[in-house]
Amino acid sequence: MPFPPGLHVVTYPFPSDTPLDPGAPLVVLVHGTLDRANSFRRTIMRLPDVRVVAYDRRGYQGSRGEGGPVDVEGHIEDLRGVVRAAVGDGAPATVVGHSLGGVVTMGAALAEPDLFASIAAYEPPMPWLGSEGRPDGPPSLPGVTMVDDPDAMVENFFRRQAGDSTWEGLADAARADRLADGPALMTELRSLRSTEPFDVTELAMPALFGVGGVRSEPRHQAAHEWLLEHVPGSEGMVIEAAGHGAHLTHPDAFALFVRRAIERGAPAGA
Repeated sequence: MPFPPGLHVVTYPFPSDTPLDPGAPLVVLVHGTLDRANSFRRTIMRLPDVRVVAYDRRGYQGSRGEGGPVDVEGHIEDLRGVVRAAVGDGAPATVVGHSLGGVVTMGAALAEPDLFASIAAYEPPMPWLGSEGRPDGPPSLPGVTMVDDPDAMVENFFRRQAGDSTWEGLADAARADRLADGPALMTELRSLRSTEPFDVTELAMPALFGVGGVRSEPRHQAAHEWLLEHVPGSEGMVIEAAGHGAHLTHPDAFALFVRRAIERGAPAGA
């Protein structure tokens, strides 16, 4: 079964590499907002015994062409197609999402659970939870100011996540590449703010939730605690020295996060 059209999908090991046992664990990695599959490269290098699939979500970098930007539901549908194609006739996959990729992962697992052996989500933004449980008002994303200019939205978001010096240090081509992600960024953030996309408490598979340590924002800490309390059988992992971008700054620890998700989804006795 082919991957969904219009998506840039990369599988590891590459065809030119030494092939792995077909029974090796299969993991699908899902990136967050204003990111791309290549950001997982340091983590993937630490998983040489794992079959890995990573892809640019629709509207980002290599997947900017067909279909245009989509909302969270559209990303969930894309992930279901990616996992379905990756699994084929084989065993279900472990799927690990970073940030908004974690939201997409949870939504896809709820929609088509037979494809998923286990899931993991690292600091998924869940504005509908509020700071302490479910809110009475409309969802919001702390620290994110929605504007109508995609370029301004990208710059604001990037500066907040990566720092002013990182944005100002980008070469012209790299900055233009980020700005091209503006429509995808705005579409998914607006859809995330609009409504509760699913009931995460209905997850019925092994789930691992990750969070950073002292550098993690209070909203991520609060959501992490809420998830562990309300998702039956879930497990938590703290990457102590990391902030939100743990896959970039602490790839060793993030690879262990992936491996723990694989372990949770392994058949009994395996």
